[in-house]
Amino acid sequence: MKYELVVGLEVHCQLNTNSKAFCGCSTRFGNPANTNVCPVCLALPGALPVLNARVVEDAVKLGLATGCAIAPSSVLARKNYFYPDLPKGYQISQFEEPICTEGMLHIDGGEGRREIRLIRIHIEEDAGKSIHDIGEETYIDVNRCGVPLLEIVSYPDIRTSKEASAYLQKLRQIVKYLGISDGNMEEGSLRCDANVSVRLFGDEEYGTRTEIKNMNSFKNVEKAIEYEMQRHIDVIEGGGKIVQETRLWDADKGETRSMRGKEFAHDYRYFPDPDLVPVLVDSGMLERIRLELPEFPEDRERRFVEEYCIPAYDAAVLTVEREVADYFEETVAVSGDAKAASNWVMGEVMRTLKEKYLDIAEFAISPERLGGLIRLIGNGTVSNTIAKQVFEMMQTGEATAEEIVEREGLAQVSDTGAIEATVDAILAANPKQLADYREGKTKLFGFFVGQCMARMKGKGNPQMLNEVLKSRLDG
Repeated sequence: MKYELVVGLEVHCQLNTNSKAFCGCSTRFGNPANTNVCPVCLALPGALPVLNARVVEDAVKLGLATGCAIAPSSVLARKNYFYPDLPKGYQISQFEEPICTEGMLHIDGGEGRREIRLIRIHIEEDAGKSIHDIGEETYIDVNRCGVPLLEIVSYPDIRTSKEASAYLQKLRQIVKYLGISDGNMEEGSLRCDANVSVRLFGDEEYGTRTEIKNMNSFKNVEKAIEYEMQRHIDVIEGGGKIVQETRLWDADKGETRSMRGKEFAHDYRYFPDPDLVPVLVDSGMLERIRLELPEFPEDRERRFVEEYCIPAYDAAVLTVEREVADYFEETVAVSGDAKAASNWVMGEVMRTLKEKYLDIAEFAISPERLGGLIRLIGNGTVSNTIAKQVFEMMQTGEATAEEIVEREGLAQVSDTGAIEATVDAILAANPKQLADYREGKTKLFGFFVGQCMARMKGKGNPQMLNEVLKSRLDG
């Protein structure tokens, strides 16, 4: 029997506001436990929440970016449940009246472009953190209590584990482009729960679903969904029934395990928070935020191909991160050569970032300095080989490429006489290879080029050197 995977994702995106959702406490990650706290996030008697306006704006931004309808009025509710790491004993969230509804994301999970519909995006606060690895006791760190979240809930439109990963990556790209979150999954800024079920191909009715939690990377999302899909199939074909429950993903063992029975919405006893007024978004605010939206990845990718005449592949790579796309455009503005800038950013720059575990904002070479280096290649001052040496030197100081070339004497030799003398000396020093070349072993041309370049310490003009060498060898 052929089974079809059905997946819907619930993604929690932590906003990068300086203060929490309902108080002025810091949201800074990594501070000592229980130091980012106040009477509001500790739920002390008489403490009242006040909604952070930036949270509303960020919700609207993401709603507009995903084509959602923005509610002119939405309500914050209390979600009552036993939270061991949330002092209030309830979570401030949204239920019946969320701020954003009915959006869409376009993804490509390897089987072509598809649309994944969004049910809603709503505002809520984060809970604290239970720490189980200190002796036999469990400790609670409430620093994270009240940190603002947006929960993005999709319809069960995802059909493969790779589509789930692609959806999550697309969402991460959008929140980073908007500047509302760093999207760091390892630090919990982006957390994903997957609702997984299977059904026979052709069936319209959904199967019983299970929810998977504790997935902190794109790969883990794929692996957990694949494991759970196979577990469902094995249970069904073994004559059993799937139990609706919440399961944890154990990345070390590569398996899911039961955590608790799956709750229904009515189990949480939602009701409007009496201490918070409705969230209002008027037309003026909506238009202002719409005008502040950045150029989104798909639009920017298209423009890069049209405006800079670079391949679609280059444009796709360069626009994954907004900061990298900005860096590329600034480099082009200085160098005047889009394809060369693309090659350097995708090559040497990204290689260095990966090797040194850096973000582009931490990279030592500014777009202006890289553009200057590309100009030197373009006007023949340095060869590509020498340019790579200069590139390495530029990472250890503030000098421009031009200053380094002058200081180190790295300017390319384009003097015809000097090149001819070098070629003649190399041919004279290698009579056997010269005879072999003239007898038909033309691959030795590369040998002679290498010998000439070595003699000129890599500074010979490659084009002139090739022309003189070919003239001598074939003459």
